[in-house]
Amino acid sequence: MEVIERANQEALRRMLTADPVLIDVLPARDVLTDLGERTILHAGPPIDWPRMCGPMQGAIAGIAVFEGWARDLKEAEALAVEGAFDFRPNHDFDAVGPMTGMTTRSQPVMIVENRTTGNRSYCTINEGLGKVMRFGGNDAEVLNRLRWLRDVLGPAMGAALRQSEGIPLKALVARGLTMGDEMHQRNVACSGLLLRALSPELARVATDMEALAKSLAFIGGNDQFFLNIAMAMGKAIMDPVRDIEGSTIVTAMSRNGTDFGIRVSGTGDTWYTAPVEMPEGLYFPGFGPEHANPDMGDSTIVETIGLGGFAMAAAPAVAGFVGAGAASDAALFTRDMGEITVGENPEWTIPSLDYQGVPTGIDIRLVVESNIAPTINTGIAHKEPGRGQVGAGVVKAPLACFEAALSGIAERLNVE
Repeated sequence: MEVIERANQEALRRMLTADPVLIDVLPARDVLTDLGERTILHAGPPIDWPRMCGPMQGAIAGIAVFEGWARDLKEAEALAVEGAFDFRPNHDFDAVGPMTGMTTRSQPVMIVENRTTGNRSYCTINEGLGKVMRFGGNDAEVLNRLRWLRDVLGPAMGAALRQSEGIPLKALVARGLTMGDEMHQRNVACSGLLLRALSPELARVATDMEALAKSLAFIGGNDQFFLNIAMAMGKAIMDPVRDIEGSTIVTAMSRNGTDFGIRVSGTGDTWYTAPVEMPEGLYFPGFGPEHANPDMGDSTIVETIGLGGFAMAAAPAVAGFVGAGAASDAALFTRDMGEITVGENPEWTIPSLDYQGVPTGIDIRLVVESNIAPTINTGIAHKEPGRGQVGAGVVKAPLACFEAALSGIAERLNVE
């Protein structure tokens, strides 16, 4: 239909003309003004406590102790069962969070502003790999790290960014793609580029040299540090694409360990959900598929903007890491994703594909017609609370979400 084609071209235009800039880090309570005292934001579409998976419940208990709402994990779980906390999706607050996605009032959030449209998006600071809260970790080590992010690194990053003019992200990502990143499971290059841009400003605002050294070492030793920035960037790019009448472009993909959900431009903030899939991948020593939790996290926002699994050809090294086959197979994933998108991003190109732009703008019609589901690069969490990450892999979005969304669009447009 002509109305759909026009709407989708407008959606693509808004994506390609976005100008995301990392501008600040502030406590969530200062910028998420509707975030209540005992509100816990989580990844994925809406879900209540009884339906939450193990790592999500473990993270809920941990963040309640971190915030001082409970004395220990047992009390936190009891409070959750009693309904003492208000659970809301990050996406309802212009925010995103990796894996379990915990966002609460005292946590520092990184702020990305889309300077083309003026909207802002938010994401917490990446904790690193292994036993971390985003994978359901909740012991003293995990909570102490969160306190350090809140009390030391977050304020330092905020002061450094406010002293600068912010860090433009489009060019940084473009360079990262040429250096082997795809911005979901491989962020080595972009994390290094970010550190190079940020460290002079961190040094200028520092008053404690030991704290500065620890901050620089933490960022430099965390290969996934840029992931959360990429997620906030993706949210800042995609939010202005919402509510284009007739558009069949996906504006968000997200999962909570139980449900996979998508939002589509032409149907606003409606979630279309289906049971989430199990990842296939490689496991850390001592772990296997029997330990794995179904997929979760808001990080699929990066696939929504053409990165992650859609840009696998730029990062052949990641194909082996996530168990997606040989490095030479990486290009096949990107080519498949080109079958379900309406365009390419000329600013984010892949050298190994003769500088072809990353596939951009997932069209639910093309997904349903081709039976090709979006490919997502992902981490794998242990299914039990408190255990943390056990591997990394690839997962497919369930086709049922896209079929339901297409029916929703058809109903909106009075098409049988």
